[in-house]
Amino acid sequence: MTAVRWAADAVADGVLERGFEVAGVPGVVWLPERAVAPVPLVLLGHGGSGHKRAPRQVRLGRWFAGTAGVAAAAIDGPYHGDRAGGRFDVARYQARMVAAGMERVVGGMVADWQAAREAVTALAAVDADRVGYLGLSMGTRFGLPFVAAAGELVRCAVLGKFGLRHPDQLPAGLAAGPRLAADAARLRVPVLYHVQWDDELFDRAGQFELFDRLGSPDKQLIAFPGGHATASEAAIAAWCEFLVRHLREPA
Repeated sequence: MTAVRWAADAVADGVLERGFEVAGVPGVVWLPERAVAPVPLVLLGHGGSGHKRAPRQVRLGRWFAGTAGVAAAAIDGPYHGDRAGGRFDVARYQARMVAAGMERVVGGMVADWQAAREAVTALAAVDADRVGYLGLSMGTRFGLPFVAAAGELVRCAVLGKFGLRHPDQLPAGLAAGPRLAADAARLRVPVLYHVQWDDELFDRAGQFELFDRLGSPDKQLIAFPGGHATASEAAIAAWCEFLVRHLREPA
């Protein structure tokens, strides 16, 4: 197992928050303060321009740990958060991904998630057999290949806000359609797929195409009005309910 550096704990409102670094990747885990048995884990992938402690990540992490009694963990994506070298902007991270090559970047992030999952599930408070993934937009760009590679190590996933038709607004070098189509076919775990009906970035048809490619026998599609960055309270509740329900089921 790759060596992990753990930071000091911070506890508030029944939630223990602990920073960590594994394989050079910074992350954070939220745990129920008084868990009496190993608890399930949700891995939280952030969107483009986000990071491991973005407001939604913190909100979800604290909800899972404090309300649902489920651990949650997040890491910074490539050229995001503490991996941005102190100079973050959208054009810069996109250019750096293009320069590195998307296949290499995706492969690296899959390895990063594998290392983070291994590090967090090694904690005595976490059940390594009950792990889920939640990530939309860029969180799906990297998360879907990770879930495909993880096989039975991840039990369920919430994905979406991404499609097989590359948006005109993004550099051509960021195109990920062929890789995602191949990885989607490898999925076998239950998937909840989220579509924003008025998404101005990833068109509806391309999102439906990606959903169709998912190889999971148990897959559901939910759709909500609004643009790409929109996430209604009903949508967030649906993500959380789906993950908690599947993670609490017997193996």
